[in-house]
Amino acid sequence: MKPCAYIEFKKTLTENEPPSSWSNALKCCWYDANGNWEAAHNIAQDMHNSLGSWLHAYLHRKEGDEWNAGYWYRQAGKPFPQLSLEEELKEIVLFEIKKA
Repeated sequence: MKPCAYIEFKKTLTENEPPSSWSNALKCCWYDANGNWEAAHNIAQDMHNSLGSWLHAYLHRKEGDEWNAGYWYRQAGKPFPQLSLEEELKEIVLFEIKKA
């Protein structure tokens, strides 16, 4: 994993769109980090795998809907996190970058 990967991700947040070559998961994170919860949620809803469930959970936790978030964390096979939303977003981004 690149040590500066999250810093590089954050640098793209000044752009108008996420890089087209990115995975849906990274695009989802990008939209969320840019304050577009709805666009991020639309992407997460269309991801029918554990990462999509994790993103869906994170987004509902951010929204303040702990009940719905809990459901999606269970679908992802993850416990409800105790870390901050920013730390969780970083964890998701780094997880996805590591896969690539």
